[in-house]
Amino acid sequence: MHPQKKGNKLELPLAPYTLSHKQKQELCKFLKDVKVPDGFSSNISRCVNVKECKMSGLKSHDHHILFQRLLSLMIRSSMPSKEVSEALIELSLFFNVLCARALKMEDLETIKAQMPITLSKLERWFPLACFNIMLHLPIHLAEEAIIGGPVQFRWMYSGERALYTRKSQVCNRSCPEGSMAEAYIVEECMTLCSRYLHGIQTKFNGPGRNYNGGIVRDKSLSIFSHPGRPIGAAKICDLDVHEREQAHFYALMNCPEVLCLQQ
Repeated sequence: MHPQKKGNKLELPLAPYTLSHKQKQELCKFLKDVKVPDGFSSNISRCVNVKECKMSGLKSHDHHILFQRLLSLMIRSSMPSKEVSEALIELSLFFNVLCARALKMEDLETIKAQMPITLSKLERWFPLACFNIMLHLPIHLAEEAIIGGPVQFRWMYSGERALYTRKSQVCNRSCPEGSMAEAYIVEECMTLCSRYLHGIQTKFNGPGRNYNGGIVRDKSLSIFSHPGRPIGAAKICDLDVHEREQAHFYALMNCPEVLCLQQ
């Protein structure tokens, strides 16, 4: 990154982590097309503008998901420097192991010993202004997990979600605490009453968010008779030869009637 003399001029070369416009578009297109399980994160594709290569409107949990789960997949092909991508992937894997539901002592000891090496790799390529107290904090997080256990019981997402719900219940902005208290009392009363009501749909006996029980289609093959319900508007899609063969192969390999005939 030192100035390089080219003829009679001095030029500053691009940093090894600088992406070209095409690489930025590929990275944004990856995020635009990514599919995640329900409840895993918000709809990240709505926050991505491929044309302008920008991301906006992400929540704190979405940044967590990007850094922990998707970063290692995004930069493997788009990052121009292999050394920079290796250090970032190690940092992503560190938080992936640290935020797991079940922690193993040997894994925590491994990432605890690896973290200083990862930060040393980052110091080779990134400016010193990036290395503040927050980037130094991961050195102590593994030791904290060894002492305190899984981080799900100590992080801020559950508290932030509860605060978002309470803030949405404020009707009188001059007395926000009173509005929250009244809304909490109403919610508790409705919860108590709904436990004694029968034959009326409440949040305790209603269908779940991912309820797939719908019209059971009477088909001759079991693979086509699963209950379900449509989501969104109907869309007609023409399959090419390769996709049609894949669908045919999937039906043959997952249909009990066909497997019985083969045996």
